[in-house]
Amino acid sequence: MEEEDNSRQIVIGKGTWLDKVADMLINREKKLGRRLDLIRVESGLGASGIPHIGSMGDAVRAYGIALALQNMGYKAELIAYSDDMDGLRKIPAGLPEWLKDHIARPVSEIPDPFGSSGCHSSYGAHMSSLLLDGLDRAGIKYRFQSGRDAYKSGKLVIQIDKILRNSEKLGKKIAEFVGQDKYVSVLPYFPVCSNCGRLYTAAAEKYLADEKKVTYVCKGSRIGKNTVPGCGHSGEADITKGEGKLAWKVEFAARWQAFDVRFEAYGKDIMDSVRVNDWVCDEILGYSHPLHVKYEMFLDKSGKKISKSAGNVLTPQMWLRYGTPESILLLLFKRIAGTHHVGLEDVPSLMDEYDLYEDLYFGKIKEGNQAKLTKIKGIYEYINRLNPPKHPSPHVLYRFLVQQASIYPSSPDRVEKVFSRLVKYGMAKEKSDALTSKIQLAANWADDNASSRDEKFDVQLTDLQRKAITELLDVLAEFAGLPETPENAKALQSRVFDIARTNAMEPKEMFSLLYRMFLNADRGPRIGNYFLDLGFERSSSVLKRYL
Repeated sequence: MEEEDNSRQIVIGKGTWLDKVADMLINREKKLGRRLDLIRVESGLGASGIPHIGSMGDAVRAYGIALALQNMGYKAELIAYSDDMDGLRKIPAGLPEWLKDHIARPVSEIPDPFGSSGCHSSYGAHMSSLLLDGLDRAGIKYRFQSGRDAYKSGKLVIQIDKILRNSEKLGKKIAEFVGQDKYVSVLPYFPVCSNCGRLYTAAAEKYLADEKKVTYVCKGSRIGKNTVPGCGHSGEADITKGEGKLAWKVEFAARWQAFDVRFEAYGKDIMDSVRVNDWVCDEILGYSHPLHVKYEMFLDKSGKKISKSAGNVLTPQMWLRYGTPESILLLLFKRIAGTHHVGLEDVPSLMDEYDLYEDLYFGKIKEGNQAKLTKIKGIYEYINRLNPPKHPSPHVLYRFLVQQASIYPSSPDRVEKVFSRLVKYGMAKEKSDALTSKIQLAANWADDNASSRDEKFDVQLTDLQRKAITELLDVLAEFAGLPETPENAKALQSRVFDIARTNAMEPKEMFSLLYRMFLNADRGPRIGNYFLDLGFERSSSVLKRYL
């Protein structure tokens, strides 16, 4: 029995879900007998709307698998494949109305809607760049592949040809799998109409295999709730020149074989497409489909799906105005199972949680559960791209920095003033780039979230604690108007001790209670100095919320 218990403690790699998936992948590839000199993982980058934190999550997690493979001694790379041949189906919230004239056109052929003259070659290029910027700032290494370039350069021609030659068999299988009989009578290929330039309006009717061309008639199509009329043009699309694209039901399979992809995760919203693509890969293309991991969708705090078109998009750039790249990677790496309800209000907690991971990694905080500690250390190393720092950084609670930054809303030397406070509180000795950056991020939060700079946390007061807080309010009223001197700070500190003792509370319990009320933490700066710097009026206002 003891041997069985010990076997359950065997750690794969660094003990994280990333390692388990990488181990499954390697075992599967060995059974398939495929070469392991370079293992490619893939993530599709949507280019039809503003990329959000979920879009970034797909790529980041795939990169995490590549890191786990590298940790096992294998060479691995992430292919970031931009779906910039997709057609624009609807106008994302906040973008100009003139885009309605470009509905159903490939996003790589639509002008950049940002700025008076645009800053990128196309709508699709701009949207892709936003996600790539997030990946770059997070230190994610990838090989970029434009879908448009893949089609135009002929990288998918072999796969397109095989798929279209087997379209009848494939159409029946799609109907069997997902109940969609569309492709029984129509080829799973969308030609770009050479007359109107639209993608989904041209119905592919016949494949001329010897010429590698698809005949079509631009009849129009229903996209979502709207009908997009066709122009009536009849023509031929050359698959070798990228004059069209495969339908999603088969395109993944073409990419997987063409780029030798061994892993790709997917969201449950495209589960049916993945099932069909797996079959196409195995049966039509003769290439064993990649290993998959299914993940739940990212939802906002109200439970709605984060969507490019719904207007509730949380972008990597929005997050990085307030949080570090490490905080995003922690959000995305620490688990894959279950639904994520995420919003910008999670930034403070994740900033502090990353500091906790670092303290546990370096042994500054002890964790008795060895399996949990191993997992935390593993996630920390993956967050740092397998190159963790040699020493921990000095840590200051993010919410505390927000409060301190809010005291100097328009000061040109705001960061310096907050740092001076940290020195006074004994929280910092030397200024570092990391600390300076964190102060600035917290200052951004204080400026943009004034209403939440003094949050009310989930602290329930007992009758005794309520009495002590009421007495503290009376003391703060006594100190209001007195000069902000070290002597007064010391005197206030002493009075807090007295209040604790007269209410049969340990001083440590009293201070811990106050820190939870102000910072959602068990520890913090000396209360006398803290209240003095925060201001007696603001300190009293926070305390009254809990009464």
